[in-house]
Amino acid sequence: MLLVMLCVATTAQTQELMAMATAPFSLSNESPRPFKPEPNHPEAMLNQALLSISHNHLDQALESINHLVSLYPDFRLAQLIRGDLLLARVQPILSLGNVNAAPPQLDDLRSEARVRLNSYLQRPASGLVPRELLKLDSSQTTAVVVDTSKSRLYLFQNQNGVLTHLADFYVTIGKNGVDKMREGDKRTPLGVYYITGKKDGKKIGALYGDEVFPLNYPNDWDQRQGRHGHGIWLHGTPNNTYSRAPKSSDGCVVLANADLSELGKYLTVGKTPMVITSHIDWVAPQSINNDKATLLSAVESWRRDWESLKPSLYLNHYASNFSANGENLSEWAADKRRINETKSWIKVKLSQISALEYPGEANLAVVNFDQDYRSNNLNARSRKQQYWQHTNGEWKIVMETTL
Repeated sequence: MLLVMLCVATTAQTQELMAMATAPFSLSNESPRPFKPEPNHPEAMLNQALLSISHNHLDQALESINHLVSLYPDFRLAQLIRGDLLLARVQPILSLGNVNAAPPQLDDLRSEARVRLNSYLQRPASGLVPRELLKLDSSQTTAVVVDTSKSRLYLFQNQNGVLTHLADFYVTIGKNGVDKMREGDKRTPLGVYYITGKKDGKKIGALYGDEVFPLNYPNDWDQRQGRHGHGIWLHGTPNNTYSRAPKSSDGCVVLANADLSELGKYLTVGKTPMVITSHIDWVAPQSINNDKATLLSAVESWRRDWESLKPSLYLNHYASNFSANGENLSEWAADKRRINETKSWIKVKLSQISALEYPGEANLAVVNFDQDYRSNNLNARSRKQQYWQHTNGEWKIVMETTL
């Protein structure tokens, strides 16, 4: 078995890369994710060059990097490594980035090298999925999960409830990290969001690249938590640079223009969930079946108890800190009891149910569904969203809205 340890001591680049990513990567046939560079994909070409450096094949690495920069001359990290490789021919290299550049620029490029290499070396095992994606409905053919700690966006396809990893991309997040609270804090929000549209980035400003996909931040849960601000987008990069440093946006999630163009083919306005989390919990799909079943069972019990015309059973599914449309639990319960007195029968049908764990919150899940409500004096169809929290061994509704 050949292990890439990135510890060849002939140049300081490899010593520094060793410090960046300490986990070994197997290139044997047993490797669950063997290195298969996609033709002309810049990140795959960059990783191929780094592997050549790790084996002290500097001429081969330079050939790869020269090809990369000829295709993507605005890829600044590749240009930095090319400069180091050229310099290695005439003198020892003391660190990654022996070129004329301001220290902050070098720090940004080193950070980008670190997170890109770590993402390559420490990929999740094949077949694992984020536990945040408990259940997608049949109309949600794809889902996106962003791991801010790794500056990585993962795209999944949903086929009959089975998730398949399609692709993943390097991303930039907010200058000050995550957990956005207010306007101008330059943080990326954590939560479950949806694309609300698509805009031509060139008409907005050069900073935003070719395409812009606005997100629905702040969502209803953000507003309940007192989170403010606006203009959180998924967007591209300026035309004069291929990519940006891992933490350099004002809170948006930023991809290379080519990557966003590819990702955009799989995004559906109002349908594709985008989960932004500080850490993905990678699990085997079957390991979350019990949690998913328990939550969906609570939703079904809520539906059934609503039909029972017994307010005490129905209202028992709501937490003491519940709120909806500006009403607390007491006000909500009074309205429901008053309405129930006018009913002789109620039938409620739920369809297109999705359930996602909500990042950054303890034991919280957001459930969306189509609701077909029928009774003796009212018929109505709507799309509903509920936030369920697991406390004291039970799932309870803490927030409910109509979409």
